Amino acid sequence: MSEKITKEQRSRNMRAIKSQSKLENKVSKALWNKGFRFRKNAKMFGRPDISIKKYKIVIFIDSCFWHSCPIHRNMPKSNQDYWTKKLARNVSRDQEVNQYYLENGWKLMRIWEHELKQDFEATIDSIAEFIKMAAVAK
Repeated sequence: MSEKITKEQRSRNMRAIKSQSKLENKVSKALWNKGFRFRKNAKMFGRPDISIKKYKIVIFIDSCFWHSCPIHRNMPKSNQDYWTKKLARNVSRDQEVNQYYLENGWKLMRIWEHELKQDFEATIDSIAEFIKMAAVAK
């Protein structure tokens, strides 16, 4: 079933999307409560959701829609040319960001939105373990 929404309504909906999601804030709070100290959305290349410069760690929490999750990829029915280009550019930008950090000796982790929704605690534990291991490897 296709959506019956005008261009103006779609535009208003898209403008309402914030740079930080509730899920990202929930992850940040959980990690902070575990004793990790970091910066959120630091003005660094690619705007990592979480960064720890001291240990050269960056963590990205990727939305299944905006980053074209291979499991939950969903293409809007209207204006498909625009969305195909937009989402493909997001994916290529993610690859550029990954390459930049890896070439510069940073430890990088990407988490899919669906991983957090399936098992939040286990995903937080894996992020915590990643930070501990990356900090030791410094």
